Amino acid sequence: MKKISLSVLLFALSFILFAPAQSAESGIKTQKSVNLASVSSMIIDLKNNSVLFEKNSNMVMPIASLTKLMTAMVILDAKLSLKEKIRFTKQDKNNINNYFSRIRIGSELSRADVLRIALMSSENLAASALARTYPGGMPAFVNAMNKKAKTLGMKKTHFVNSTGLSKENVSTASDLARMVIAASKYKLIKEYTTTKVYTARFKKPRYVLAYTNTNVLVRAGHKDVKLSKTGYLDEAGRCLVMLRKVGNKNVVMVFLDSFGKRSPIGDANRTKKWLQTGKRGKVAKAASNYERVKLAFYAKSNS
Repeated sequence: MKKISLSVLLFALSFILFAPAQSAESGIKTQKSVNLASVSSMIIDLKNNSVLFEKNSNMVMPIASLTKLMTAMVILDAKLSLKEKIRFTKQDKNNINNYFSRIRIGSELSRADVLRIALMSSENLAASALARTYPGGMPAFVNAMNKKAKTLGMKKTHFVNSTGLSKENVSTASDLARMVIAASKYKLIKEYTTTKVYTARFKKPRYVLAYTNTNVLVRAGHKDVKLSKTGYLDEAGRCLVMLRKVGNKNVVMVFLDSFGKRSPIGDANRTKKWLQTGKRGKVAKAASNYERVKLAFYAKSNS
């Protein structure tokens, strides 16, 4: 047998270690990292819950309207009638600190439609009304949210309301990946979060409001998005979670505190391309500078 030189062995080993991994089944390729404009992120293969990529995934930060996925699970777990009419009240408005909503106080809508517009269009008054009409009201609802989070193993997550309009609704990318995985088991959540457009028909008085999905990929008709929720708050930045089909795999994507209005979608597309081709992509220098500043802030907040 011929002797193999040390240099040949080292070359072969480096090829094995650093070449993109590819699944024959899915066609997904991965390298060690992908360049993202989000301060924190987590990418998971739903089939076996394997981590494909993570960045600052255990850092606690505000999550804004990503909260509404937990709101939806608590409502559906309670098995309340989805046909029941929910009446919007001044209390709902007070609970969101008079945040703008097109819904008229005193009007009614079915719980199913209230849930749909809370998820697809991130309607805060809808999320507030869902919690108020829960047995035991808002306190019982928030308690159920935190209990559900604990059951799912979301150890660094805490909720104070059903809307996400508070910097005290906090979590991590790792915990939120667990939440997305759990939410993906609810048929209605998948349906409602990927509804492109919807016309809600209110009563007492009768009027209609047109709603569109807050995720531009859904609005553009991308069928590979199987579950979606966006979020924004000054303290949380731009946030996005999705279940997206890449090749033959369903991939959980979590992006927290993305730089710029379009950055979460940019990260989602960079991630998809990275999984398909192994190309890491590029982000603006301003995004890297933003990340450094926010990491210093979060490090101080988490200490």
